[in-house]
Amino acid sequence: MAQSRTVALALGSGGARGYAHIGVIQVLEERGYSIVGVAGSSMGALIGGLYAAGKLDEFTEWATTLKARDVVRLLDVSMSAPGAIHAEKVLGRVREILGETCIEDMRIPFTAVATDLAAGRSVWFQHGPVDAAIRASIAIPGVITPLVLNGRVLVDGGILDPLPVAPTLSIRADLTIGVSLGADARENRTPARVGTEPRPVDEWVGRFKRGTAQFLDRETVKSVVSRFGGHSTGLGLEEVGLDEVSVDEVSLDEGVVDTGRDIAPKIGRLEIMGRSLEVVQSALARYQLAVYPPDILIQVPRKSARSLDFARATEMIAIGRVLTESALDAEDF
Repeated sequence: MAQSRTVALALGSGGARGYAHIGVIQVLEERGYSIVGVAGSSMGALIGGLYAAGKLDEFTEWATTLKARDVVRLLDVSMSAPGAIHAEKVLGRVREILGETCIEDMRIPFTAVATDLAAGRSVWFQHGPVDAAIRASIAIPGVITPLVLNGRVLVDGGILDPLPVAPTLSIRADLTIGVSLGADARENRTPARVGTEPRPVDEWVGRFKRGTAQFLDRETVKSVVSRFGGHSTGLGLEEVGLDEVSVDEVSLDEGVVDTGRDIAPKIGRLEIMGRSLEVVQSALARYQLAVYPPDILIQVPRKSARSLDFARATEMIAIGRVLTESALDAEDF
């Protein structure tokens, strides 16, 4: 049965837990599924983009060799910089693997989701250089410097869209599979088909706005927005193409407020920010699933790894494999 099935994948955000996406993809391919489209936020955009470009195996081989000391060196942590993590060394390696690939030239449809911080909107990148799209999608505010494109302050797609199922709706596939990286302990059970019907959009939008209002109205966000003369225009969606903007016009040194300046170093700024975002994203993912439920939802426990545990690729890939096998077996696929 699996031989004839096509799959659209929605890969969620969650830092190093995103290595589990690799295990998901491996099992699907081993069982004969044909992945015909991918959408991803943050780490999901990184893994999804590499897969769509046919470069995931090369990245996996590199990532599984990383030790803790390698990760520290590659992340290039600096508390005095606009973003606490430069990440240019990691991104440089990703660029080497991807080359000059454009999204529209890849073998399957791919969408990288980012967040326009000034407009308060999700942004879908469906054409243009894939490395720049990924760069925008993984820019955790205050942690990794945002991508600035002609006045747009683009940050982590997981802020507003931690599990981007919506971009996969236009893909003709037998199944849509969503992979969430923020499951609570009480949600850590055998993954299963999501059987609920989508709720009215008006109902979801109201809950979504209430759930995100406090986050988007914080002084950190207001400060960044004010630097670019912007203001919140409400929640929405906008599709843009990276080929509309010259790479030379991208500045990685502008538009970030040092969110940790008033936090005592001993508290652990990155840990606080990471966990705060995870709580918000987990709530948003539940709202989104009520509107756009995938056929199968695979839930990776939030406690399986911290967001910056990038030396645990092998372990997280194995977790992704186990959860995917359980999900498919539960549905007799």
